[in-house]
Amino acid sequence: MAKNIELLLLKSIENLGIVGDIVKVKPGFARNYLLPLGLAEAPTPSRVESLKEERAKAQAELEALRSAREELLSRMSSVEIELIRSCNDQGVLYGSVTQRDIADALQSAGYDVGVRSVRLSQPIRRVGGYDVPIQFEKDLRTEIYIKIEPDQPLDEREEMEIDDEGELVEKKSRKPKSTAERSEEKSDEAAATATESA
Repeated sequence: MAKNIELLLLKSIENLGIVGDIVKVKPGFARNYLLPLGLAEAPTPSRVESLKEERAKAQAELEALRSAREELLSRMSSVEIELIRSCNDQGVLYGSVTQRDIADALQSAGYDVGVRSVRLSQPIRRVGGYDVPIQFEKDLRTEIYIKIEPDQPLDEREEMEIDDEGELVEKKSRKPKSTAERSEEKSDEAAATATESA
């Protein structure tokens, strides 16, 4: 098995390091990704020295980003987002609510949260309430409450019927008929029976 190799990062890479870090990576990762894209090179003392200024800038940006994220998490401690989606009469959504939908809803509510920060294990497929974790880094984490509401009340929906050919069957209204309407129907049926027997 190949040993890890040491490389000097020329750019900051998430979950690996910032500019000027000397990191140990697998040879395949270095050969196929870091070196061809110019993100890293073999470390030399002169090159490490030349990247000190960029490293200081990157560290300052990282600190600013972290403090902004901490402030954002403190604002999000009791956030509740309501999403309205189409669903069938059992509450199963047509489609699903994904990380992108939640991130978009948070951004429209004024919270700058990216899709990768929404940690949803699987898409939401039913109406109801869900606790969704938001995580920027290992120690920067909170949970928000997402409520998925149906676009129409579930108890007022009428079931659709489909015939053998796959066509939608239109249901007749269920309102009670007046006595005059019933007597009209009976006279029409009697007339139809008389013409058939003649």
